[in-house]
Parts: sequence; C-alpha cells; structure tokens
Amino acid sequence: MDSEFLKSHIKKLFNLFDGKAVITNHVVQYSENHSEPLHPVHKELKEYTNSKFDSNSFMVSSGNQNQLFSFLLKVLNAKKVIDVGVYTGYSSLSFALALPDDGKVIGIDYSNEYAECCHLHWKKANVDHKIDLVFDDAKNHLQKLIDNGESGTFDFIFVDADKVSYDNYYELSLKLIRKGGIIAFDNVLFFGATTIDQNSTDPKHQHYFGCPEFQKIVDSLILFNEKVGKDERVFKIMLPLSDGITFITKK
Repeated sequence: MDSEFLKSHIKKLFNLFDGKAVITNHVVQYSENHSEPLHPVHKELKEYTNSKFDSNSFMVSSGNQNQLFSFLLKVLNAKKVIDVGVYTGYSSLSFALALPDDGKVIGIDYSNEYAECCHLHWKKANVDHKIDLVFDDAKNHLQKLIDNGESGTFDFIFVDADKVSYDNYYELSLKLIRKGGIIAFDNVLFFGATTIDQNSTDPKHQHYFGCPEFQKIVDSLILFNEKVGKDERVFKIMLPLSDGITFITKK
C-alpha cells in the first residue's frame, strides 16, 4: 500500500461493503461489457423472446452466464453438449457457437411451442446444423442416450428445466458426463428462496411464502443442494451468479 490514507480508505470500503463489490445490474452489465462479446443474434433472440413470449421471458438465462458457458466450453475443447430445457434456444445458441463445426448440442425440451423461434435464430447464427432439438421428457431421453451407449462421452451438460426433477437429471447426467466434463445446474438459489429459513417469521421473507407450487420447487431445490453439497462422488461449486448456478465434475 502506498500510504496510510490509502489503507484506511480501502479498509473503510471493505467494512462498508463486506469486502466485495455490490452486485447491481450496473455491475453485471459492466462485467458483460468487459467479457468476450456475445453474438449479435443473442441480442435479437432475447428481444424476440421478450416481445413474443413476454409472460415467460424471465426464463432466458443471463448474458454473463452464457459468456461463462462459452468460456468453459473453449477450455474443455468441448464437442458434445446436452442442454436440458431449451425454451427459445438462448443457451443452445451459446453452446453451438462455442463448439467446432463438427460439434453437437442435444437440446431437450418437453414442448415444441418455441421450436420455430429456436430454428429461426440458430439459422441466423449459422449453427442450426450443430443442434439436435428433441421433444421428449428429459429423464426419458437422457436414459435413451445411456441405453444407446453414450455414457461418459459428453463434455458439458446444462440443466435448466423442471426443478423438482433435478435429482433425477443429476443421477442421469453423472452417467453421461465424461471424466473432466462439467455439469451445470441453474436456479439453485431460486430468487434467494433456498437460503431462507422456511419457518421464518421475518416480514422481509414473507414474500417467498404463500404459493404451494413455488414452495414445492423450493423444497426440492433445498434437498438437491444439500445432496450435491455432501456428495463425495463429485467436486462442486455453487456460485451466486444470476439466480445461482452449481458446477459439478466427477472425481
């Protein structure tokens, strides 16, 4: 440190902000702006989703999160990816762009409602040929991949689908991922609800309670987070990025 004044100033900020930057939307945008740029079609796809499917547009994963995914795929030299829960195709677009021309993304979704949107934007980015979009129950299709002899052959698996089924997806993904590959589970904080004492009477926490369907998801995620955290078969890290994401790799 150059001076006692500088030390004092930094210590004051450390104590004020608990030793870290306060993650505001401005800080997130700054991070995105100083990372590897997303493809122009990412912006088009997000705007299209917001305009056409406004009621569900919150389901699109964040830009900064997808920048991280692209980075990880490059580090892994990935060629085979599974995207569980495709929605309008944002994350699949990121994966396909990060893969070599002979790479493959298997996108699994239970609904074909957004298929036209997916293919429209994947074609715009010239990656449609890298993505196989499958309409099926994800548990069924992951098991089909195992039955077809593809265990241990995938480099990256991203799960952002039915939260109540996360444990099922986890066990199936552990069979499909290669040693050194990465499994990522999104929304593990779920608006912060998984971190809250479920018996809390604190008025600040009451907005989390009151919806049985929401509570079922929260309860499932809490159990899932506890299981992964204690699972000796894997290395794992949960990051408070976006809505919380856990990265897992087999020991």
